[in-house]
This record gives sequence, C-alpha cells and structure tokens, in this order.
Amino acid sequence: MKRIILILFIIGCVVAAIGLVITRPQRLQADALSGLTPDADRGRLVYAAMGCASCHMAPGSDDPTRLPGGKSFVTDFGTFYAPNISTDPEHGIGDWTDEQIATAVLRGTSPDNQHYFPVFPYGSYMRGDPSDVADLIAYLRLLEPDQTPSRDHDVGFPFNIRASLGGWKLLFANPDWIVTGDLTEEQERGRLLVEAMGHCGECHTPRNILGGMNTNDWLAGAAIPGQKGRTPDLRAPSLDWSAADIVAYLKTGLTPEYDSAGGEMVDVIANTSQLPDSDLSAIAAYLLVVGAN
Repeated sequence: MKRIILILFIIGCVVAAIGLVITRPQRLQADALSGLTPDADRGRLVYAAMGCASCHMAPGSDDPTRLPGGKSFVTDFGTFYAPNISTDPEHGIGDWTDEQIATAVLRGTSPDNQHYFPVFPYGSYMRGDPSDVADLIAYLRLLEPDQTPSRDHDVGFPFNIRASLGGWKLLFANPDWIVTGDLTEEQERGRLLVEAMGHCGECHTPRNILGGMNTNDWLAGAAIPGQKGRTPDLRAPSLDWSAADIVAYLKTGLTPEYDSAGGEMVDVIANTSQLPDSDLSAIAAYLLVVGAN
C-alpha cells in the first residue's frame, strides 16, 4: 500500500510539473517588435481604440492623458483595481521596456513573469497587431508621469493564485478570430477593432462559470457584474440598426431614437468618437456580418 501511495504521489508531482510547464507565462519573441517604426500620432488612435483611458484614468477624472489607475471592477471573483500605467518609473510603467509592455498587452504576462488577471482584456488584445502595440507604446511614452501607487486587488483564495491563471489562459485565451470566412478588407478592419483593440466581447458576450467567454454566443449581450441589467445584444437581428445608425452612435452617442449612451458606454463613445469615419464604418460592417452568421 505504501508503495502504491508513493507511486501515485510521484505521478501526481510529475503531472503537476508538466501542467506548470504547459501553463507557464508566455512572452513575446525577442524580435517581435524589431523592424517596426513606431508612430506616436497613430498610437494616439490606437490608444483610443483600445480604451486605455477609460480604465486607467483616476475615478472622476476627465483627463484621458493621466493614467494613475484606481478604477474598481467588481466581478464574481473579487474586486480588481486598474493599475497606474503612467510613465512614472516607480509607480507606473516608465522603466518598462517596449518588449515588456507589448508582452503585457499581447500575452498577459508581467515584467516579473507573472500572469495578469484577465480583467485586463489581454484575451482580446492578443488578437491584435504588434505594429499597433508599438505605436501605442510610442504614444504612452509621451504622457505625463503620475506618482499615485497602484492599489492591491481585493481577491480571495483560490482566485488570487496567479499560477492557476495559466490554466485559464489555456482554456479561454484564444488568439484566433471569432468571426471567420470570406470578409472584405473593411470587414477585416472592423474585426480587428471589435474583436481585438476594442475588446467589445469582454462586456457583450456571456461568460461561463469560470469567467471564460461563451464565444458561441458572441456579442449576444451579457450580465453586468455587480449591477442589475445586461449589456445589449450587438448582433444585427437584435440591434436592428443600419450601418449609418451604428456609425452615428459611435460618433455622437445618440441612438436612432435620439436616446443617449449611458453607463460605461459614455467612456466608450468618448474613445470611438476620436476614430476616423473609416474605422467607424468598418466596425459597422463587421457587426452586420456578425448578425448575418
């Protein structure tokens, strides 16, 4: 019996070790950003498309260029707080390398090789283009530092075990596109903006008990954590808006019925209104494809 127990213990240790190797934090290849010429002006648009200020501005602030963090996110797994991502070298990301920032965004891995909690939407961002992230980094480098310390998350056991997030990533962090098939160039641009940079599915797609998105119900609307109500279904049969209606809403916050955006969408509209009309049209073209499938 002791021999059997010992064998089972050894097997368990081997399986656990293999699991930790398979689910270890991943980093970008060292040359992932090589050969790119970052454009800070374009990075400003990437910054808007990715909604960085919406999460990382101080609560109550109206300055989208100051990023001390502090906004709370209530979830079924605990309360998370957006960190300082200003250029401050002590409390922000001022001393991070470009590779470290890009790895955080596209792989969900910190400079000290830890998994980030997926409240940071790297599960969507990982579908993005490294050139966009390089432009974003160039823009972030221009912003003012802020000395506000980041706040610790309020997350209890066992959800505070970051090593377990490797398994979550393995199950739910999929870099493949959700909508595939024969798309036009405009629709592909819209897919990049919605599925990756805009991370729209993070709020508008239902989640399973482990917090992974149910992509079979992509953009079908979802419960709002910590609040009553649901985000709306963005699929065309339910939304019943024309492409022009969608563009106008993303630009002005006004619906076809002249109602105005509320809640978190106020911040989203503040971001999308900065994008060129061509990008807004691309988003509309993509959403109409989602509804048609």
